[in-house]
Amino acid sequence: MNSTEYNGNASAWDFILEQGNILNTTAGELVLTLSEQNNGTLLTSTRYVHYGQITARMKTGRWGGVVTAFITMSDIKDEIDWEWPGNQTTEGQTNYFWQGFVPTQTAGQTTGNLTDTYSNYHDYTLDWQQDSLTWLVDGNVVRTLTRAEATDNSTGLSRFPSTPSRIEFSLWPAGISSEPQGTVQWAGGMIDWNDPDYKSAGHFYAYLDSVAITCNDPTTPGPNITSYVYSSNSSAYTPSIDLSNDTTISSNGAVAGVPASAKWAFFATGAAVLLALF
Repeated sequence: MNSTEYNGNASAWDFILEQGNILNTTAGELVLTLSEQNNGTLLTSTRYVHYGQITARMKTGRWGGVVTAFITMSDIKDEIDWEWPGNQTTEGQTNYFWQGFVPTQTAGQTTGNLTDTYSNYHDYTLDWQQDSLTWLVDGNVVRTLTRAEATDNSTGLSRFPSTPSRIEFSLWPAGISSEPQGTVQWAGGMIDWNDPDYKSAGHFYAYLDSVAITCNDPTTPGPNITSYVYSSNSSAYTPSIDLSNDTTISSNGAVAGVPASAKWAFFATGAAVLLALF
């Protein structure tokens, strides 16, 4: 569903096209595109996950300045990342952020020795639990973070992502003049709009074959629960997460992204969902 028409009915739509353009191949793959005109593509799930396991089967881009991303993002900017910057097709990068806080030394790590991520499908997993966060490739653990490791022992403050989050897929232009120089360098330089792949297809591209989601809520929702409720955080700590039977559907027509009611639809606990994207 296009974001300008989405009204919060998560039962009707699995993902929102927030920006850009998607295509479908004859093999049933979804294609994220990036052109000079569309400024990249962003897909976001209509439902929120509060802990669980998300696996995306993907092929990435392979061009300097073009970044492929599979992340989770909450409304107060808790974030968990798989990213593939530029032309580095034998590695992927993992990262996490807490409420948008960016430390001087971020927590990004690089996983190397992957077979060509542009030519080959890989299963990339975010296994997000209450006390640990694990990144996997093709079922193999490549990184683990515990809540204890993200906690400041002197203050007790934990910078561990812990608020319900949407799932996002994007292909975005990091190698453009409006981005900071450090971002351009990280992404492999400025985008070459004369690249033969771009000239041939009319866009850069990344492939998404499937998404599988299994949820692991800390509190089992009752049969009539339809949404999470939480607010922006005015303190240095994590806000409480409430479960609600209020609807997430907007009563005043279409809204962009999420309904203004600040009530977010959830994936049912224990549900294993293979989203029919194509």
